[in-house]
Amino acid sequence: MTESAARVLAPGDTIGILGGGQLGRMLAEAASALGLKVHVFCPEAGSPAFDVAAVHTLGAYEDTAALDAFAAQVDVVTYEFENVPGPTAAHLAARLPVRPGPKALAVAQDRLSEKDFLSAAGIALAGYARIDSLADLDAALTRFGGQGVLKTRRFGYDGKGQAMIRDAAKAGEAFAALGGKDLILEALIPFVREVSVVAARGVTGEVVAYDITENHHEHHILKTSTVPANVGMATADSAREIAGRIVTALDYVGIIGVEMFVVGTGADEHLLVNEIAPRVHNSGHWTQDACLVSQFEQHIRAVAGWPLGKATRHSDVVMENLIGAEADDWARILAEPNARLHLYGKAESRPGRKMGHVNRITPKR
Repeated sequence: MTESAARVLAPGDTIGILGGGQLGRMLAEAASALGLKVHVFCPEAGSPAFDVAAVHTLGAYEDTAALDAFAAQVDVVTYEFENVPGPTAAHLAARLPVRPGPKALAVAQDRLSEKDFLSAAGIALAGYARIDSLADLDAALTRFGGQGVLKTRRFGYDGKGQAMIRDAAKAGEAFAALGGKDLILEALIPFVREVSVVAARGVTGEVVAYDITENHHEHHILKTSTVPANVGMATADSAREIAGRIVTALDYVGIIGVEMFVVGTGADEHLLVNEIAPRVHNSGHWTQDACLVSQFEQHIRAVAGWPLGKATRHSDVVMENLIGAEADDWARILAEPNARLHLYGKAESRPGRKMGHVNRITPKR
């Protein structure tokens, strides 16, 4: 049993959540169903999670006085996004349990640290190189056959903070466009499909992993997640095993998303890990309606110190993100007999903004 196991919540206790977006909203809903209260701390007024939380604090993550007041009102802290400032997590961790712990944040917030951690844990990855100068980039491109994906080491998501390099002659433009420092180059992978696994680890070290999910992106944003994925049984088993190794190596508590590439076909099919997300994950939204215990309930169980639930599914499912004005089609979606609609309560619909999702359920094959 790890140090994280020291605090087990009881019904009526309060979980503090850093971040007030849709993931925080769905975590708060799951906590409420288990008789737990939620206090959301977030700097953005009108955040979606505020509508369903018992209490919320509007404050900056750097405001230590506000953080102290928040810590005094909650029993454990978790977060809904991985870019919580490191000093914020450390400040709170000195006062009460933070689950997942600051180590997971530190690893996931920097792509180079993440790759180094995964590599040291024996996880198969695409080639990568630290880039601090144009000379570094030229050398890495030579190693990777003149092509690669150049990324900022921090704060990139949904395609932001990255540039595809297919012509080494244009490397300088990409380097300058991304700020010319604190970068990483990843080798281009001829993958067959993109997949992910959502897994959970409890305070006692118990690990459960959901089925592998096949993901389709449009304009760098996840559009659909399909379960079962079109992969072999050995690959599906390997994906769950990899996720379990990662959460154990991190001494992790809670849900994690592990994004992977499927490379090769048939007997040559295998996985390369792309990145990890130390939180509930968009590609795990299907669990809300195809499993008895969703990823959100599973995360709440874990951070509360409670036993984990089964991760088995009872249905096949396709999760579709509703981006921007697509959520305006809510009435038609509600009329579909096999669809379950989830809207996030966001006041303004903008292009590229996730406004909700729909899970379309069919009998398990």
